[in-house]
Amino acid sequence: MNMTHYMSLLADNQPWNLIIFMAIPVIFAETITITEFIILFTKNLTAPLRSFNKVCSILAGLYFTGVFLYLFPTAFIPLSVNGEWHTWVDIVAVGFYLSGVLFLLPLALLDLDLIARKRSEEHKMKLHFLLISGFLVVAHIAMIFARHKQVENSVKLSSDFPTHGYKPINTRNVYKPVKRDYVIFV
Repeated sequence: MNMTHYMSLLADNQPWNLIIFMAIPVIFAETITITEFIILFTKNLTAPLRSFNKVCSILAGLYFTGVFLYLFPTAFIPLSVNGEWHTWVDIVAVGFYLSGVLFLLPLALLDLDLIARKRSEEHKMKLHFLLISGFLVVAHIAMIFARHKQVENSVKLSSDFPTHGYKPINTRNVYKPVKRDYVIFV
């Protein structure tokens, strides 16, 4: 089946690529998000859960930076240089996936106290929440566009699909005004 490079990366070398490139980052992100909600609702910034949240954020940021440093030169650059992208959807799927590093790396740096040192704890929590939310948004956009090619292919008519004499609609003429020889009275 024709699929985006993002989906073929996950489908190859089962189950390891799925675990390495999808499961581990998503489990980290969901764990951080859930603990973030609990911390924000209880307003307990010194509980052991906050320490667990920080450890997960640091590990997620460093882990995904490693994923980015591996995939960018071995996948993104060669696909771009050799012109091997399937469509713009493929570029969006892989690009949004890799852009997750723009959210998870600062998240790790924030919890390592390498950025926003002079900010209040409340401001750091807001920034923390925005960063994990940003990662979840780009990760979900990547997943949606990664599935686009498969969905598109599953609804297209193929040559061996029985059409019973009907032809597919020519979508280029959809917005063309139609000349009518009759008048409709309402």
